[in-house]
Amino acid sequence: MPELDKSQNGVKSMEIGLSILDVLVDERAPMKLKDISSAMQMHPAKIHRYLVSLILKNYVEQLDDSSYTLGVRVDALRQAGFDQNNVMEQLTKIAVDIKNTLHCGVQIAKWFNEGPIVIKSVEPNTPISIITRVGSRMPLVSSATGKLLASYQPSSIIKPLVLAELQANKDQHVVSSLFEDESVEVKERDILVQWQAFEQSLLEVREQGYAYAMGDVMKGINAFSIAIDMQCASSDVDSIVMSMSKRLGHSITVIGTAEQLPYSHKKRIINKMLAIAQHYKSF
Repeated sequence: MPELDKSQNGVKSMEIGLSILDVLVDERAPMKLKDISSAMQMHPAKIHRYLVSLILKNYVEQLDDSSYTLGVRVDALRQAGFDQNNVMEQLTKIAVDIKNTLHCGVQIAKWFNEGPIVIKSVEPNTPISIITRVGSRMPLVSSATGKLLASYQPSSIIKPLVLAELQANKDQHVVSSLFEDESVEVKERDILVQWQAFEQSLLEVREQGYAYAMGDVMKGINAFSIAIDMQCASSDVDSIVMSMSKRLGHSITVIGTAEQLPYSHKKRIINKMLAIAQHYKSF
């Protein structure tokens, strides 16, 4: 995810409005206009205009005695933050248990505008560990995480990302293979064929609720990724029921060598991961 450049100029009026909210949050009690004005070191008339806008958006409420307090939208933000923290705590517990069970590295990823991003990695208790750095963007076409999270997004979102990824892969292959004389038309046609095949494969991924990659990102390294819906789960890979209209936010992926995570044990590995996820989501 791109980091914010602290030297960039923001929207001053938004900063003032948020600063007023900060004053009310820090006070933890209703405040009169003159007290907010004093804390902000701004004229009361100017503060009042900001308060009117905040009231209209339900971030501030004016009481009968004309004092101001935090509105219902702030409570909603607080609850959203609590829910988000609770979800991350549960996801981490699932990831750690999978790590302890399968003795491999585990990553938690989330879909952002630029694609699937790793938001947490859990390193195994082994001399050699395979983990992905937090903040890494996972490839859509070749990674288990990318395939899984892409399968829950509409084509309009994933198609440009996939085409760009396929083009980059194609360009790299052309250079390494010294096929500089290959025509652009052939390259574009090949890429569209690959996109259509990938789009079709996502239907199966979405239906089964998991994805895998056998040495696609790194030779000899396998990965299995499961869909995480904190509202429901199934401990049996054959009875996964996912809402087709709901977009998945998170995935949990186990990563290990081909010896640790052989393809022949695919169903056993997936069922263990799903059983662990179900255990924590039943609380």
